[in-house]
Order: sequence, then structure tokens, then C-alpha cells
Amino acid sequence: MFLRSIEVENFRNLSGKVDWASGINILYGNNGQGKTNWLEAIQILAHGKSFRTPHIHETVAFGQTSAFVRAVAHRGDAIDRDLQVSIQGKTKQTFINGKREPMGRFLAQLHAVWFTADELEVVRGGPEARRNFLDRGVLALHPPYVQTLNDYHKVIKQKKRLLLQANDGTISFEALADLIEPWNQQLISLSAQMHRARVRYVELLQEALEHSLFGDALSIRYLSSLESKGDLTNYESLIGDRLRLRLQAEVFAGACLIGPHRDDLEILFRDRNLRSFGSSGQQRSALITLDLAAISVYYSKVKEYPIFLIDDVDAELDGSRIERLLEYLDGRTQTFVTTSKRSHFERFHQRANFYEVCAGRVSPESEFSTAKMRAGNVV
Repeated sequence: MFLRSIEVENFRNLSGKVDWASGINILYGNNGQGKTNWLEAIQILAHGKSFRTPHIHETVAFGQTSAFVRAVAHRGDAIDRDLQVSIQGKTKQTFINGKREPMGRFLAQLHAVWFTADELEVVRGGPEARRNFLDRGVLALHPPYVQTLNDYHKVIKQKKRLLLQANDGTISFEALADLIEPWNQQLISLSAQMHRARVRYVELLQEALEHSLFGDALSIRYLSSLESKGDLTNYESLIGDRLRLRLQAEVFAGACLIGPHRDDLEILFRDRNLRSFGSSGQQRSALITLDLAAISVYYSKVKEYPIFLIDDVDAELDGSRIERLLEYLDGRTQTFVTTSKRSHFERFHQRANFYEVCAGRVSPESEFSTAKMRAGNVV
């Protein structure tokens, strides 16, 4: 899969339409010109969310009330699709070929994997970042999983409301037990679906790591919050028992203490936890390796490579790793790389496509060079 073009209106500081090449695309320019904004626009088309903010309205240009990002995407079936995300206030709508479509169907059209400074939280941050990493991977392979996630978070929200009412004495503990049982039954079913999907995805990632040129002794393991509490192979029975056993503790805490929203992913380098013991360089390498494993898993199941987004690559990786990475990606994924140092990529001049970003606008290098020559400047 690859993007043929993107058009934006009132999205961050971006403007205009850009035609992209199918291979490695290097976006260069001074800081603050909008290079990362273009990656964000691509990511929103692929996932309906921003990797920079959970609040979609923050992507709308200052002084405007709405924005859109539109693209023509090509899939292996040789059919081009027009994809659009429209943002109005705090809401968004998704369209395929001009027809409004639900998020589950929209997510099946395009997939992107990204490497950014913030995404390093997957390796060095808290469990939420790692759960999100896993859920994105599951969604890419099974888009209806988005409904499972949405339903789960709705149930957690409703259950927490009841727990808080019992905590402050609004309802009695005896009444709570009856009121909360229907929510717990939904949690059992949804939690089991999430657990199975995540565990299977981690197994696929681990298999990819074992066959990766970039493995570097990296391994991963899914950590259920119910581990050592009983038989995880009979997850529904185990979580049902734990929900009943821990109800009083949940009331005291005013929070949902049982469920996959408390699970984690263990990332090990030579059997040592990278979050606690890894150097900054090892953590960056681990994230790239996990991203490449995610790309490999997606390709093995879908028979297409996803898009790969790499932000400020020369600030995050050393020269040898950049060269090794781009060599590996060349001919596989459509890759978008941002950098403030174009000179670092001179050795890829024959294989990569260069675009200068200035004040939110993109100029393909060939057009930019021609314009300068016409103006009488030396290129």
C-alpha cells in the first residue's frame, strides 16, 4: 500500500496538495516548518488519531473551526481509494470515496507504523504506551477490534461511576453487588477478547523478532495483571472469580482494579528489562526493532507492507543505524522520513525522493531546483 497524494485544509500550519513517491520520501527543512505535521496528517488518515495529542480539535489551524485531510491511497488490489478525515470542533468524520463510513471500516483501508521521540514511551514509559502499541497492531490485523476496545472503555466508565457512588455512600454495598453484576459480565467477555487478541499478537511479534536481522537479542512477553492469580488458559473463569473477590477493594479505591487495562508488555534485551536497565541507545534500537517486527507481522498476514513514518531520524538514531534501516526499508515500505539535515542523506540521492518543507508547504526537490535555476541561482 502507498499514498499517491495528500491534500489538507486548515490542518496545523499545512496547506496545499502533495504527490508522493512510493519508496523513501525524505522531508527536510528548518525546525518549525511543519515536517512533523505532515507525518501527523498521514497518521490520522491511517488511524483516525494523532500521535501528538488525544484532542483532535487541537490539530485545527488557529482561528479556524474545521479542517480536513484527504488522500488517494493505493492498495495491492490496484484500486485507488479516496480517504478523508474531516474535523469539526471536537468531532471527526471519516469518509471513503466520498461516503461517510464508520471507524472500523475506515481503519481497514490504510495502516501506518511510526517512530517518533514520543513513541519511545513504548520502551521507556508506563504500561499504557505499551498497551496502545499492542492494540494498534491488533487493530491493523482485525479492524472490528476497535468496537471491542470502545465497548470495554464504556463499561469501565459505567462501572467506575457505580464504584464511586458506593464509595461515598450514595448506594449501599449490598445494592452495588446487584447493580454491578451486569457490567462485570460484560467485562468478562470483553476482557477475554482483548486478552486473547493481545497475547496472540505478542506471539506473532516474538516470532518476527526471532527471524529479524535487527533482533539484537530482543524479546517480549505479555504480562497479564492476573498472572499468578490462577489459570490464564481459562481466562473467563479466572477474571470472573477475581472481580467477585476484589469488589470491596474496588469500592475502597473507587476504581476498576481488574481487567486488561492493567496489563503490560515486558520488553527484554538479553533477559534484562529495557525500561529499567537499557541505555537510551538501546531503547531507541528496541523501538525500531519492534516497529520492524510489527511491519513484518502485518505483511505476513495482509501481504502488503504498511506505511512507515520516522520523525527527526538523525536526532534519534546514529548514522550507521539510519543507513542500515533505510537499506532494509528500500523496496519494502513507502517510508516518510523527516530531518533538518538533508546532507546526512546524500548517499540515498539516487534512491530516495526529497521534499523541502517551508511554512507548511511541500516542494518536491526537482521542482524546487528547477525554480531556482530559472531564477538564475546556482543549484
